[in-house]
Amino acid sequence: MGGDGTPGHVNRVGGETVAHAVVQARDISGGLHLHQHGQETPAIVPHQLRGGVGHFVNRSRELARLDSLLAEDTARSRTSRVAALTGTGGVGKTSLALHWAHAAQEHFPGGELYANLCGYAAEAPAAPEQVLGHFLEDLGVPAAQVPAVRERRETLFRSLVAGRRMLIFLDNAAHSAQVRPLLPGTAASLVLVTSRDDLTGLVTHSDAVRIRVPTFPADDAVTLLRATTADERTGDPGADLSELAGMCGGLPLALRIAAERAAGRPAIPLRELIDELRDESARWTVLTADTGEGNEEGTDAMRSVFEWSYRALPPSAARLFRLLGLHPGNEFGLPAAAALAGLEPARVQPMLETLTRAHLLQRRPGGRYEFHDLVRAYAAELVRREEIENDRAAVLSRCLAWYLHAADAAQRAIAPYDRWPLDDHVPAPDHPPAFDGYESAFRWYEKESVNLVTAVRSAADAGAFGIAWRLAVVLRAIYMHQNAFDEWSTTARIAVEAARASGEDVGEAEALENLGKAEFQRLRLAEAEECHRGALAIRRRLGDVHGMAVSTNALGLLGLRRRRLDEAERRFTEAAEMFRTLGERRWTALMRTNLAETLCDAGRPGEACDVVERVLADFRDLDDHFGVGNALWLLSRARRESGDPGAAALAITEALSLAAAEDNRLWQGHWLAESARVELARGRATEALRLARESAAVQQRLGDTAREAAALDIAGQACGALGRPDEAAGLHREAVERFREADAHWQLALALVHLAEVLGQAGEPARTVWEEAAGELGRFDDPGANALAERVAARLEDL
Repeated sequence: MGGDGTPGHVNRVGGETVAHAVVQARDISGGLHLHQHGQETPAIVPHQLRGGVGHFVNRSRELARLDSLLAEDTARSRTSRVAALTGTGGVGKTSLALHWAHAAQEHFPGGELYANLCGYAAEAPAAPEQVLGHFLEDLGVPAAQVPAVRERRETLFRSLVAGRRMLIFLDNAAHSAQVRPLLPGTAASLVLVTSRDDLTGLVTHSDAVRIRVPTFPADDAVTLLRATTADERTGDPGADLSELAGMCGGLPLALRIAAERAAGRPAIPLRELIDELRDESARWTVLTADTGEGNEEGTDAMRSVFEWSYRALPPSAARLFRLLGLHPGNEFGLPAAAALAGLEPARVQPMLETLTRAHLLQRRPGGRYEFHDLVRAYAAELVRREEIENDRAAVLSRCLAWYLHAADAAQRAIAPYDRWPLDDHVPAPDHPPAFDGYESAFRWYEKESVNLVTAVRSAADAGAFGIAWRLAVVLRAIYMHQNAFDEWSTTARIAVEAARASGEDVGEAEALENLGKAEFQRLRLAEAEECHRGALAIRRRLGDVHGMAVSTNALGLLGLRRRRLDEAERRFTEAAEMFRTLGERRWTALMRTNLAETLCDAGRPGEACDVVERVLADFRDLDDHFGVGNALWLLSRARRESGDPGAAALAITEALSLAAAEDNRLWQGHWLAESARVELARGRATEALRLARESAAVQQRLGDTAREAAALDIAGQACGALGRPDEAAGLHREAVERFREADAHWQLALALVHLAEVLGQAGEPARTVWEEAAGELGRFDDPGANALAERVAARLEDL
């Protein structure tokens, strides 16, 4: 909790829980941790289109149909404009959509959003709520203000897009239900969807225009072959080109791979290459005759071309290609590929370039590579066919171990105080990843975030349960600092089942704690309590005193969040004593910080002051800058509530100096609010108003609704003290609305009391406000809440 009860660990938007872990998180160390790397989010116009393909051929009919959508009268339309490009895999739907989108960019001044819905990729299809979360952040919504529930994300997304003319590109949709939540509410924006599915539901219920993308006719297929091989070979007979095009089934993906094969062997007559492909086609027909494969349109032709191209690879590149079929995702970087292959990155790099030239991989920005999902499926078939089971298991384990140790290195750089210390159960890879600081670690996490979730799931599916739960627990420190609650919840749930399957009691306790923290951040408090009680029971059985203390602290935080202050005090005292007996000085100091905050909430600031003064000395000795600053904030609060605002001012001034030295806007915004309270207590209302407004502005930019509300409430009190009741009432009303959004009931009750008082001073009706305050206070049963409830009841009797 923040000063005077401001929530310090959760933020709710629109009534739905969103843990504010980008700005702060109560987690592993048990204290309030402001993330030092928060940045103000500028208003942006996203431009997310991927690059188009070279040698684009024809598609004039489809392009004209897309162009016609630009000419429609959108002013009178109240439905979304949706173009659904459907067709078989490899037919060039994405290439067509990208080609048109780049040409039409000027029609969309609001920018472009792109999402690969992964309908047919190795990983699970993208959940609409995850895509919406990314879109909201891309549109400038602070991560802390992204609602947790999908319906709230949908309405916020539609609100933001309603006034903008945007292009929204949804690539590789699995089905209509995956797309519908991602549609804007008006026709100002245009949605491009690609899918192998017919998307009948989208056409029927959302008035989508279906544009079927057929295979290339013979002339266009030959044109593509000529264009792609023109730099390397000339004079190929037209009849041979037509035959090669026919053997590729008119599929652009197969045509490009075949063209690359031909271009790479310019001295060999095309007829000889065609004979090789014909032999490969016959072989593939035999291979798939008993499996039922090859029934989809063009599949036989596509697989034959894949096999033909694969068999032309050097042995080292061919083995890397099939091993990459074991990678958890469709997209990866050089280090992960090298780990999977068990080779030096310098040896793997040229192999990846060979695969890229063969069009078996696509190069992506930032040194990344990506499979087309059909090619990836082929690689997965190859590795099952050509590698024995034990070798496959060893390769996958090596890859998963690399992700585990890479995530461990990232957590140490991103959240060193909140990290979980990885044990040596899974040996480190030969070339363990390392990061030189927060920025490089965070960039790696952003690129690998999808693969990390898939790696946890793949480990569990493969029976590598020890890796699955450890990776999920290692990721906790990163997730809590990035507001990645969709990913956190998914991996945490997998981890609990994996730990139980592994038979590792320590792992089950860690996984339960991990899930409990994720649930706590979402304000699913009953579920969080169940998890933490389960973890505590296991740790008691194991005699794990450190783990018992961590679980006890977590239950204390639940008590504090529920304003069950006696329970919170007991838990924090117990946890502090356990850490003290273990000689863990920092943990002990953190527990006593939580205890001091509880004492302040309980109206015992004198006792809190004694506790926090000792804690402050510990943090100074430990050179823990945030620990020092947070203790100074608490000391200021305790001194102010003890009636010594002058001493409080000294403490909060030092805390703000620390924030300035660290150039940390997150600390500054929080501690400015306490400084404003101190100035108000000193009778300096003008200065208090200035500080409160500054705090509110910082919190608004950071996206912390509850802390912004607290600053507005202080500003309202300052205006009241300055004899400006109308302005005061407006600020209190705004604070009330913000606290309602944040679902912060105690703070809402205080703001309602402040509003009712200033309305009374202005001679305006205030009964309904007093009544709402009484209702909110009825949620609590502690001396402070009861005393305030009695005062409110007395005011109601006087009305």
